[in-house]
Amino acid sequence: MNISFNELRNIKHSLPTGSITKIASNLQVPEQTVRNYFGAENYDEGGTTGNHIQPGPDGGIVHIENTTILDLAKRMISESEAVGT
Repeated sequence: MNISFNELRNIKHSLPTGSITKIASNLQVPEQTVRNYFGAENYDEGGTTGNHIQPGPDGGIVHIENTTILDLAKRMISESEAVGT
């Protein structure tokens, strides 16, 4: 799957408070690994996520091999919006 870097960051910034912790706990990975998935680059405390960023419009194009974290994030945003309406 390909997504713009800016779109990926917007998804991260749209997450309800505590979502990074919930995703990490659900997948049993360090929180920093989830942050790295969304564009952070701290590999001392978190692992790589298999995403590859290529230069391009909107911050570049991110090729995502495994969408599990992205899918969870989108679901959390949808659930949060449903509660807020």
